[in-house]
Amino acid sequence: MCTMIMHKAPVAGFGKGADGWFDMSQANVSWDHPFHAPEEHALNIDFVNEAYGPGARVAVELSVDGARQLVETIQAVLDEAESRGLVESGDA
Repeated sequence: MCTMIMHKAPVAGFGKGADGWFDMSQANVSWDHPFHAPEEHALNIDFVNEAYGPGARVAVELSVDGARQLVETIQAVLDEAESRGLVESGDA
């Protein structure tokens, strides 16, 4: 069964797709059937810039444990960078 769970988030960054590097403007995050991962459902993240068409896409499919570990790791890296004064005031 499709869950229809999907959220969009604006992002500023770059991704490398089939046609090379592109600037990303959005992340689409869903909990649904993956295309490739051997899971019934997965956390799916598509980093995109819709203005550039379907080639400007980086897709990730994560297990529940993998997604939670990634969230914790990202937060730990950002916390350490902030505590060391490496995050500019406009970056946070």
